Amino acid sequence: MAFHVRDAETDAMVRTLARQRGVGLTEAVRLAVQSTLAQRDAEADERLKAMREVSDRVSRRPGTGLKADKAFFDEMSGD
Repeated sequence: MAFHVRDAETDAMVRTLARQRGVGLTEAVRLAVQSTLAQRDAEADERLKAMREVSDRVSRRPGTGLKADKAFFDEMSGD
């Protein structure tokens, strides 16, 4: 299951993280990946929350009772 880091800059960053955290190289890589994945998940949660807020705001607006003009929208989209 081993992999090799062939990039000197990446190797240096992993070693720096390991030294700062007082852990081995494998643990440093695990911590970095874990942190990145957690950040990605948190950002996705924030985007979803914002989308839900917009959706909720739109759904609370009363309907106009008007029908969409298909010919108008077709013309606007180039169809």
